[in-house]
Amino acid sequence: MKGEDDVNTARKDEEADGSGEKLLGFNSTEEQPSGPRGQDSMWRNEKYETVPLDVKGIDEDNSKGTRDSLYPQAALRKAQQGNERPKDPKLWPYFQDGLRRIDYVLTYHVQKPQSTRKLSAKSCLCFKFRREQSSPPAHEDPELAAQEQRLDYHEDDQRLRREEFEENLREMGLEMEREEGNKIPGVGFLKIHAPWEVLCREAEFMKLKMPTFKKYKVSHGSSIVEKVNMFVQKVTATLQPKVGENRVENEKYLSYPFSREKQHLFDLSDRNSFFDSKTRSSIVYEILKRTKCTRAKYIMGISSLLGSGVYTEAYPLHDGDIDGINAEANDRKILCEEWASYSIFYKYQPIGLIRKYFGEKVGLYFAWLGVYTQMLIPAAIVGVIVFLYGCVTVEDNIPSMEVCDERNNITMCPICDRVCSYWKLVTACGTARASHLFDNAATVFFAIFMALWATMFMEHWKRRQMRLNYIWDLTSFEDAEGKQKSQPRAEYEFHVMKKSLKKEKPPKEENVKLTCRDRMPAYMTIIVMMVFLICVTLAIVFGVVLYRVSIMTALHMSSTPSFRTNIRATVKTTAAIINLIIIIIMDEVYGAIARWLTIMEVPKTDKSFEERLIFKTFILKFANAFTPIVYLAFFRGRIIGRPGKYIYVMGSYRMEECAHAGCLMELCIQLCITMLGKQLIQNNLFEIGVPKLKKMLRQRKIDKKHQEELDKTLHRHEKDHFLGPFVGLNPEYMEMIIQFGMVTLFVASFPLAPLFALLNNIIEIRLDAKKFVTELRRPIAVRAKDIGIWYTLLRGLSKVAVIVNAFVISFTSDFIPRLVYQYMYSPDGTLHGFVNHTLSYFNVSHFQPGTEPTESMHLGYKVEVCRYKDYRDPPWSDTPYEFSRQFWAILAARLAFVIVFQNVVMLMSDFVDWLIPDIPKDISIQIHNERNLIVELFMKQEQGKKYRNTIGDPSPQPLRSRPSSQA
Repeated sequence: MKGEDDVNTARKDEEADGSGEKLLGFNSTEEQPSGPRGQDSMWRNEKYETVPLDVKGIDEDNSKGTRDSLYPQAALRKAQQGNERPKDPKLWPYFQDGLRRIDYVLTYHVQKPQSTRKLSAKSCLCFKFRREQSSPPAHEDPELAAQEQRLDYHEDDQRLRREEFEENLREMGLEMEREEGNKIPGVGFLKIHAPWEVLCREAEFMKLKMPTFKKYKVSHGSSIVEKVNMFVQKVTATLQPKVGENRVENEKYLSYPFSREKQHLFDLSDRNSFFDSKTRSSIVYEILKRTKCTRAKYIMGISSLLGSGVYTEAYPLHDGDIDGINAEANDRKILCEEWASYSIFYKYQPIGLIRKYFGEKVGLYFAWLGVYTQMLIPAAIVGVIVFLYGCVTVEDNIPSMEVCDERNNITMCPICDRVCSYWKLVTACGTARASHLFDNAATVFFAIFMALWATMFMEHWKRRQMRLNYIWDLTSFEDAEGKQKSQPRAEYEFHVMKKSLKKEKPPKEENVKLTCRDRMPAYMTIIVMMVFLICVTLAIVFGVVLYRVSIMTALHMSSTPSFRTNIRATVKTTAAIINLIIIIIMDEVYGAIARWLTIMEVPKTDKSFEERLIFKTFILKFANAFTPIVYLAFFRGRIIGRPGKYIYVMGSYRMEECAHAGCLMELCIQLCITMLGKQLIQNNLFEIGVPKLKKMLRQRKIDKKHQEELDKTLHRHEKDHFLGPFVGLNPEYMEMIIQFGMVTLFVASFPLAPLFALLNNIIEIRLDAKKFVTELRRPIAVRAKDIGIWYTLLRGLSKVAVIVNAFVISFTSDFIPRLVYQYMYSPDGTLHGFVNHTLSYFNVSHFQPGTEPTESMHLGYKVEVCRYKDYRDPPWSDTPYEFSRQFWAILAARLAFVIVFQNVVMLMSDFVDWLIPDIPKDISIQIHNERNLIVELFMKQEQGKKYRNTIGDPSPQPLRSRPSSQA
């Protein structure tokens, strides 16, 4: 075809004048020249961004060898000579030759036919120039023709950017294979493979620790500790997954940062398995991030090309299929069988295999989730015991017995104006008995226990994390983000470029940066928006309060008897459900707004972006979830005034008050509905239902028979294209952090919270596992030695939980009033007469005009004095309706309890923190032994070199140095 002839002509011209090279790495029948001249030309054109340029000490004469792995035909011949069996590309992530593994895939949009897409840069520009010179036909609409011309220009511009970027990737040594519109219309695939030389070079620059040939024996502590560990392993053998990486090894390979000059230290007998699939994809991703494309809007990396639409997707591939007749054994299939299955919920997770397949960051998340779930078991058991204690002692509880005693004949004041009438205290019998289930003497013990539990959990996780760091060879690992501080995000580079262009004399690029003054408009916007959103949350809570007040008044006014029964329970439940719906909706809104605000802030690095996003999202979602609970715990029933002098809002709405047994029961209902609702609806149902719904919508567009035939012929990269994109671990962490707050902050009012959290997490682990293995694309393997800012948030929540529980016990429950009455005012040292002690008197003639109840004779007698829950002087005293001495005594006792509880519990927590070392003793010993073994290994190697030089056997020539990169 003419377009292809133009391409060939242009390529021949480029090769003739030495300005271009052949398409290295693409499937072709021609081979590149494999001599010193060809090798040196290729090396000179390599570009290494953010890589030190002063690598010395490698012999240039060693460059005469051919690089067969870069050339398909030569690689094929080499594999055939080595009896290497090609893989089926339909079942495994390999190129069409079945020899080169696909380490990464880029997809892009395809509109034109494939033949017209092969135009080179020169021919395409000439074609565009000729097309622009010719005028459109007379019968065509000029506007449509202009729009089509703009679309063609945009498409050609994106293609030129891709060609430049791919050329730079080839110069970096990567091999590529293109596939356009064969089975998936409109989608082109660029499959990328990293040869052995590239993997070695990048592994050295990234300082990846790889296992050497040296093994050493792992000590598990003293003989007693080792025997205990062996006993525990035998007992829990049935709970262990059938995965090789999960068993405890007595020997361990000594690891050392990979170096091309020290390849003799490593076992390179099997080069195909030396770098596993996650390491290969992470190496390619690092190359993609730092490869420039000057035609792009942003000049740095694949992220800017994805943002500008040059490429649509970028992802590594899963290892293979998980089901089907032809599915061979692979790590993904093993994870699906031994991890992502609900039938093995009782087993431990294969953390080692999870780390091997998904990387350290994902492995740490599931390890943390597993430790958290295990630690919830004792908390749930103690919480159930506390709840059962309340059930057992409810019949012996004196205050609830007095409330339920009809002989007391206590008449209570109306709970609303006019339409509400006087009521008997005995009608609150059920609420009083139910409140005792959560408000009893064991509640204080459980609050102290949960404070110490949070400290034990944090300490246990630190030790577990340190053990994983040792097993995964991360003890000397410096966070990858720390090394990449000089590598800014593409958006940051773009804003820096705009800033430099605005100046008359732009300074050097490295001196230009965004200052606080540049970000001041964004900072002001963020502050205003955050304050506004928190005010929106408070307004929503106030709206629910008005709903409760108005609906209660409406139900009292109803003439239907069924509506007037169980008014309080109806209002509580419906208000809690409305709160839940609002929380779920606003969670999604706040998450989107937090991301928008973080993008506006333009953080410099990916780590800074992630931390700022997490902080904003946490503040908004925490306020959204806990503001209604805080209102019920500390504000409801305390700003209502008294009969005859109530506090009104918005004119005629009287502030709501708690039931006689207090607001603890309503707080428990709110916590129960919010916790269960968020876990069942927002977390589990959305995570299961939304992906299934999207999959159904995609399948509706394709005929079922055609879909089945297509599934049989799709290759691995095409199957992964239909999977959902991996959006990060932040939503998973945020879900668990909010749950941790529910478990610890208000556990004094809801001792069953750890049990509900435990049941949810057992399902959550398998649900997330199934999602990661079957529903999502494989994430980039990211190295990390801790869970980052999430640990700081957990630590802060555990400290705040002590204070919150102290106030809940002191001010929300009746624990302190009962103690004060029993030891100061009770005539016999018991709680007999406590209910009467908590009720004050009110003369009904002192009602404000228009607020007295319209029905005052329905009880059968005229009411002259009614009772209300408060500590005030009676109307016949010298100071009527003023706070009594009992009120001030109880307030002092409450404040004293908060101070004592907070300091004692925090002191105990700090003591536990100090008592348990962060690093297990056996791990610290092993780390010290590893350092000594590394020194010993190098000493032996040096002695071997001296011996060879003495007998005249020269050491092998080191590998050739990486050439200097060009600007």
